[in-house]
Amino acid sequence: MEALPTHGGDRVAAALQAQGVRFLFTLCGGHISPILTAAKARGIRVVDVRDEATAVFAADAVARQTGVPGVAAVTAGPGLTNTLTALKNAQLAQSPLVLLVGAAPTALQGHGALQDIDQRPVAAPHVKLVKQIRRVRDLEPAIAQAFAVARSGVPGPAFVECPVDLLYDEATIRKWYAQAAGKGTALADRLLRFYLQRHVDRIFASAGKESTRTRELRVPAAPDAAVRAALRALAKAQRPIVIIGSQALAVPTSAPRIAAAVTRIGIPVYLSGMARGLLGRDHPLLMRHHRREALREADCVVLAGVPCDFRLDYGRHVRRSATLIAANRSRRDARLNRRPEIAAIGDAGQLLERLAEGCGQANVQRQDWIAQLRARDAARELVIERQAGVEGEFVNPIALLRAVDDAAGDDAVLVADGGDFVATASYIVRPRTPLGWLDPGVFGTLGVGAGFALGAALCRPDDQVWILYGDGACGYGLVEFDTFVRHRIPVIAIVGNDAGWTQIAREQVKELHDDVGTVLARTAYHEVAAGFGAEGILVRTMAELPEALSRARAAAKRGKPALINVWLDRTDFREGSISM
Repeated sequence: MEALPTHGGDRVAAALQAQGVRFLFTLCGGHISPILTAAKARGIRVVDVRDEATAVFAADAVARQTGVPGVAAVTAGPGLTNTLTALKNAQLAQSPLVLLVGAAPTALQGHGALQDIDQRPVAAPHVKLVKQIRRVRDLEPAIAQAFAVARSGVPGPAFVECPVDLLYDEATIRKWYAQAAGKGTALADRLLRFYLQRHVDRIFASAGKESTRTRELRVPAAPDAAVRAALRALAKAQRPIVIIGSQALAVPTSAPRIAAAVTRIGIPVYLSGMARGLLGRDHPLLMRHHRREALREADCVVLAGVPCDFRLDYGRHVRRSATLIAANRSRRDARLNRRPEIAAIGDAGQLLERLAEGCGQANVQRQDWIAQLRARDAARELVIERQAGVEGEFVNPIALLRAVDDAAGDDAVLVADGGDFVATASYIVRPRTPLGWLDPGVFGTLGVGAGFALGAALCRPDDQVWILYGDGACGYGLVEFDTFVRHRIPVIAIVGNDAGWTQIAREQVKELHDDVGTVLARTAYHEVAAGFGAEGILVRTMAELPEALSRARAAAKRGKPALINVWLDRTDFREGSISM
């Protein structure tokens, strides 16, 4: 029989272990040291990074890849506030993770202790659950609850505050409080000692009890009536399409079944977010271009885990006469901006499987519709091929991305972090496998690349992990090449260096005739990466690219991360593409 934990930090580690946690991402701090040492002792890999946001992004990536909430542990005060962008990104991307945050000793909170702030109002708007622990015996149940809440319903982050005096062993904490109380004989001193002794008694009351149980995850299912209505609508449709988004893969292990279901349903498919790669690169039903035109012509549209937000022009891309079927775990998202004719509230991936069971084989009458969409795709690919052939002073970004698409292995995970360069990549680079594409999601956050790559590489150690960086986005996480080197994370990063915030500059210069704030330099990002011990490579012409890609792949095989800094020419590929 396993011995009881020796201190609160070990209780936290035991609770994480019971939940199947393999990695704990952190930036160290005195408030959380017992958690880190106990996690390491229990075989959980502790991965220390250089920015707390990276820790949360990495936890987010683990959740997306495995379905088990990723975990980050950060210190109190600024440790928490540094995570907020990553935390909000996970919330809006509906990604389940658990954030463990240290805190000042319970008796000193509100009295000017180091890094002491009221952390609840800071975290609460960005998470599904806030738990502030006040007794050692509540640590394990709180963590079990956090995991359950993070995964249930619409997934998202959960926050658990672990004060430092709950994490060390009882003898140490009693000694600390005895020293804080002093040895004075005045009435006030004696009352303080009495109060602090009672306070410690409450902290450790019933602390010998241990509970690390997990809670069963129930996947929300759409009502049978909604499924039957969707089947009837699809049976009548002549020009149906389905758009599948990240939420459809809320249970990542279901990806192969969902892919098989889509094939059986037999209607054209557009993929977005984490669903990109679900069908591989060359599936006959997979469409990649002219989605807006297809939506305007379709007579039945299935939105599987996709809301009608700015990406669908707030629902205006879908013609009013079409039957709109919205499958979503969130009632709000299912009805956002455009009320569907059929709202299937539940897991979108599961709905696709149920539709496949009920629809039989693909309707041959739709072959003309499928052929029409594929012809459009082929025409667009020819245009892209011609644009890739345009030569300039440096490297054509379209040609670069086509070369990356050819060089990345069949097992590659592609991490997208940037604006114009990455948006261009979404048209050019084809995700290979389910869960093989990671982007920030609806929040459009820059700086996700290093953390996402770190989490993905740990979950998929035998697969290539590529980061597609815009030069602006690269600046956020470049310091994490130190992390990649120290932990032997062999990522391959491609920096599209056009010396500017090009996605913003396009419209700003055209409309306002000023490039203020949008100009960068041709910074030597490769030299920075090399300074951290990575393979740093500079490419200025297409002729240099094949050798650079070969060097980067060879370095990755040796366990060494690589960064290729590619000087780009400007293009008008995405002219007029700014979103509001």
